[in-house]
Amino acid sequence: MNKSSNPSSIRSKKEITDALLKLMQDHPYSEISVKQIVLETPLERKTFYNNFSSKDDVLDSIITNAIHEYVVALTSSPEGPLSVIFEFCDKNRYLLELLHKNNLLYLLLLKLNVVIPDGNPFAQMIGDLDPDYLIAFNIGAIWNIIFKWVDRGMTDSPDEIKATLEEYLKRINP
Repeated sequence: MNKSSNPSSIRSKKEITDALLKLMQDHPYSEISVKQIVLETPLERKTFYNNFSSKDDVLDSIITNAIHEYVVALTSSPEGPLSVIFEFCDKNRYLLELLHKNNLLYLLLLKLNVVIPDGNPFAQMIGDLDPDYLIAFNIGAIWNIIFKWVDRGMTDSPDEIKATLEEYLKRINP
């Protein structure tokens, strides 16, 4: 994705990302073409390629933006990580459901594995311990919570899930 702070470019990127998400509602991601994305917008094909290199680049941009918001919330929220996870999921429910429907939810895990170690929002929890395995442990836990919740249709109450996890953590660390 080409980064630009030009308002026209920002508007075009939004139209393109919205078009891809709209198409993913009704079509398998693998069958969506750049041409279809462009036809869903008032933009020209040239504008698409001025902003993105491919439909995968568009999807990566959408996921990257969501993960960035998650990391900011994780590092700035007074709430614990579990609350932040569920706020992230609830805010991004539409995206998570589309990714799951298209068997692309794993892309979220891949992005978490890239972004989290760079920013290391778990630094306070890890302290002087070797971060590599502990970050992977935290990302794995976050991923599995998100995946299970989405896989179950996101119908379970976040408060009930948090309570279950907190009770489990108390039991393994009496």
